[in-house]
Amino acid sequence: MRWLLAFLCLSFAVVSQASSVETLDGKIVEKVLVLKSARQLQLINDGKPIKTYRISLGRNPKGQKLMEGDRRTPEGLYWLDWRKVSERFNLAMHISYPNISDAARSRREGVAPGGMIMIHGTPDTEENPEDLFHTLDWTDGCIAMRNVDMREVWGLVPDGTMIEIRP
Repeated sequence: MRWLLAFLCLSFAVVSQASSVETLDGKIVEKVLVLKSARQLQLINDGKPIKTYRISLGRNPKGQKLMEGDRRTPEGLYWLDWRKVSERFNLAMHISYPNISDAARSRREGVAPGGMIMIHGTPDTEENPEDLFHTLDWTDGCIAMRNVDMREVWGLVPDGTMIEIRP
């Protein structure tokens, strides 16, 4: 009986969330694709990009994230599983890193995989204006975007969307 209640609650949450997601020219975002080498985040519908944004990565952007503190952005298949409003980075969407293979590799290597990898906006203060960050790789492994772009992605991409991060 508990599983039925859990299923009904989850179904309600998915349906209520889906009704609040915006579309882009009538198209729903089915997947997010990050191309690290091109510094691009693409919103994908029917296998094709419908919108592309410029992004910043971790300070050590080349290669797969190997462990906590390496300042690399992970590569692989993940989910955008929850979101929050961030005092420091405006809006933030959590990436489900580490996945199973990341965790297994970390266990084999005897290192902590790290976590709290997010797509987020940029600081925008008098000391650190947003434009200062836009063309730099400056995060600790996250994917950063201009705040105006992050607000748009926030409205277009629901929780539970797959994100693929490629080299």
